[in-house]
Amino acid sequence: MKSITIAARLWFLTSLSFGLGAFIFSLWNYGYMETAILLFAPIAALVCSLPALGVLYISLAAINKWFQTVTSKFMMLVLLQLLIIIGYGLLAGIIDTSFNYDDNAWMNFLETAGLATAALFASSAAATALSYKKLSAYFSQNISFQTQTNTNMDTYQQNLQTQQPQPSANNKTMIKAIITGVLILVMLIPTVFVSNLVTERKERQQQVVEEVSSKWATPQTVTWPWLYIPYTINATGTDGKIAKLQKHLILLPENLTVTTNMLPEERPRSIYKVLLYKSNATAKGNFILQLPKDIDTASLQLSEAKICMGITDFKGIEEKIAINFNGNIIDLLPGLPSKDIDSNGLSATINLSAADFDKTVAFDMSLKIKGSEQLHFVPLAGNSNFSIQSAWSNPSFDGNSLPGEREVTDKGFNAKWTFNKANLPFATTLKDFNFKKDDFAFGVTMVQPADQYAKTMRSVKYAILFIGLTFCLFFIVELMQKKPFHPVQYVLVGIALIIFFTLL
Repeated sequence: MKSITIAARLWFLTSLSFGLGAFIFSLWNYGYMETAILLFAPIAALVCSLPALGVLYISLAAINKWFQTVTSKFMMLVLLQLLIIIGYGLLAGIIDTSFNYDDNAWMNFLETAGLATAALFASSAAATALSYKKLSAYFSQNISFQTQTNTNMDTYQQNLQTQQPQPSANNKTMIKAIITGVLILVMLIPTVFVSNLVTERKERQQQVVEEVSSKWATPQTVTWPWLYIPYTINATGTDGKIAKLQKHLILLPENLTVTTNMLPEERPRSIYKVLLYKSNATAKGNFILQLPKDIDTASLQLSEAKICMGITDFKGIEEKIAINFNGNIIDLLPGLPSKDIDSNGLSATINLSAADFDKTVAFDMSLKIKGSEQLHFVPLAGNSNFSIQSAWSNPSFDGNSLPGEREVTDKGFNAKWTFNKANLPFATTLKDFNFKKDDFAFGVTMVQPADQYAKTMRSVKYAILFIGLTFCLFFIVELMQKKPFHPVQYVLVGIALIIFFTLL
């Protein structure tokens, strides 16, 4: 029994196990193209692990020479394999990090290195378990020579041969292991087709939702009223002349109260269901018209002042939108004077005079819009209160803020949000304001109570567990019927199976 033979056996079985594991993982998680490419994974694993073969060849002879007991030799072999595997795991983490440019490079490195190390150690444990008898015979050679130097050489050779397993039995065991692996792969093929079918149906469901939503109305995000007031300042140009430069102010409500009632609707489309809604919202509040100290009332262009609000999809507007501002009924029309706060919305010119400043101006309005699945609001006010009530019993409260109060029952839900000046990083009087509404939007999303495709996909993913464990159990029982395992083999096989199926 030579060191190169044992090292080559461990190297080949470890690389083959890792390559087959990578192929199974790709077959389960990716498409046919990636899986076809990974047919060459065992060959790639053999080539990339050639340095490990050299280290094993050199180290096995040293371990067999320096250590006196079979147990200590096995312990040093496992430690050696672990050190080699950690090196490959760190290399995998470095390679992955070099191609992954994100903010969590260190975490990605640790994750990739840990997963690669675990997968390689599982493959190594499996290879060691399959080679246990040959390793025992190899490690026993040196001990036998030391303890039987005064015995007859012929007797020693005869005893050594009786201790070594017959090649035919080992070959049969290897053939059974290969057949078991092939059967597992064959049984996994139907699960791949089922998984692809579920994915296709789920993607089709999303397409149906998008198609119906495009004709009904998309998810809505409503930005409640704000005032747009242009003004001019004197600026010195490059030629030294003074010119007038136009800018604008944005005034947000000091107080805002919004009450909304969502009316859910389920629209069937073929075998799918699309969640839609209609909503009735009322808003009331007031503005405190105050100017910054560096802006004079005379510089304001009050004739061009507008009141604005944002709505994501105009198709969802069911009735004319009018606002009662300072006692005047004003109809809002599509178009915004600036895109500082929202890029899509309505506006109307308002009557303001210099006498209105430093006073409180009240407003109120009602809004009837429809949309699909999601309704969000943006809290543009110094102090604001929002409440949403609906008969839908499966809400998902999402966005930047969760409701301070909520009640969800089988008959529906009721949720309330409260904001004040201390919660928001802006004042009610703004200059040169660049606002990203998605950073502050909040609301509710109607969720399907039972997503059959998600449930089916979860069930399909357990197929590898049941199929793999079942065939592995039959394989172990078959081996035990022939000759019981050594406890070390039980430990190695258990470690390999636990790591392998945990990774899957």
